[in-house]
Amino acid sequence: MLNIKKSLYTALISKFVFPLHEFVKNHDSVQIRNEMEKTQWWSIDDLHYLQLSRLKTLLLNAQQSVPYYRNLFNQLSFNVHEVVTLSDLEKLPILDKQTIREQIGFLKTENKQKLIRAATSGSSGEPLVFYLGKDRISHDVAAKWRATRWWGVDIGDPEIVIWGSPIELGAQNYLRNLRDKIFRTRLFPTKVMSPAVLSKYLAEIRRTHPKILFGYPSSIALLAQYAQSQNQKMSDLGIEVVFVTAERLYNEQSRLISTVFGCPVANGYGGRDAGFIAHACPEKGMHITAEDMIVEIVDSDGNILPAGQSGEIVITHFFSQDFPFIRYRTGDFGVIDDRRCSCGRNLPLLKEIQGRSNDFLVSVDGVKMHEVDFTSILRNQPEIKFFKVVQETLMQVNIYIVSKPDLDRLLVQQIEQTFKTRLGQTVNIVVDQVAEIPAEKSGKFRYVVSKVASQ
Repeated sequence: MLNIKKSLYTALISKFVFPLHEFVKNHDSVQIRNEMEKTQWWSIDDLHYLQLSRLKTLLLNAQQSVPYYRNLFNQLSFNVHEVVTLSDLEKLPILDKQTIREQIGFLKTENKQKLIRAATSGSSGEPLVFYLGKDRISHDVAAKWRATRWWGVDIGDPEIVIWGSPIELGAQNYLRNLRDKIFRTRLFPTKVMSPAVLSKYLAEIRRTHPKILFGYPSSIALLAQYAQSQNQKMSDLGIEVVFVTAERLYNEQSRLISTVFGCPVANGYGGRDAGFIAHACPEKGMHITAEDMIVEIVDSDGNILPAGQSGEIVITHFFSQDFPFIRYRTGDFGVIDDRRCSCGRNLPLLKEIQGRSNDFLVSVDGVKMHEVDFTSILRNQPEIKFFKVVQETLMQVNIYIVSKPDLDRLLVQQIEQTFKTRLGQTVNIVVDQVAEIPAEKSGKFRYVVSKVASQ
């Protein structure tokens, strides 16, 4: 009887209450989601035609109403009416964060639109300030909503959000709390994740039987690890899916979370600036939101890379007309997949999301190498609970480790040699055993930070 009531309540929220909520906010997310649930099954040719049509609309609006792009197009003699293929987008330069900071006043549309000031969390450096219009917000809500429904859950199903960003935490007030209560969403802050807090969170999860867990993979993995260490069974609560986002999801995290909570783990990728870029389906395809954007993979010179090659992720969001993100350099690295998903959706796929540019370490001869080339020796040691690698300079790398008992000297030597072999024998590698490693101000946890790669 309890499940029937939950199902009826969820239907009430998703079909009536949330649509009313979006209507009051002047968002078109309900209609957009309905359209997306049709377009996801379209042929590749039809999706490309839709993308081209929306790209031309975005570019025409930018030319007519956005001072920065009007000037840029004039300088380049770029004619929007001559855009006939998606590859014509490559004629435009890549937009980086520094340009946005310098040109922020000229990147806003001249149309009298009410825009919302937004900012990134700044987890990998200085926060980026930008503006959002209702179309962009509506499409992001709709894309996330569609992906949620892929997993058989919906808005209104009981959800626990494990989150640490001060942007969301600072927005909590009476109205937000009331809305969360109606939508059956509870927020668990990650600012302090002590054993007492972890125990409290696990007790609340067991008491409330949520259908959805949502949050940072590192925080949910920590919760799962603690449950396992305390022999607390959490796989019998009816949790349908764990959605993770905002950090790179590692295979061992996914396995641990899935085992402890007895459900699949669905990875999502996006950002406040770039939008809702991609989400995993139950067949493990990381589907790009192709109706809303074009995703390109480029090398350090901005050249397009083919499927299967790693490079920086660049996005063009069709519904960012009020503050255009056209060929925007995200700072993330990834790989496009050229296969089609067995789920039947023709949305293109991301094969891999590799993390931020300063998740890479730089060797003494200037070669950038991804952190997975280094950290496997740290991840595969059962006595190492947490770690963080900080590359201070080309010649100095500090490795902070939380471990019980004290680290074996032989293991320390193996760690040092592993890093020296890849970075250079002259690099000073310092392994420091510490009591705890705090998360970033954004609430995220970063395993590798290079102060060299970000320069």
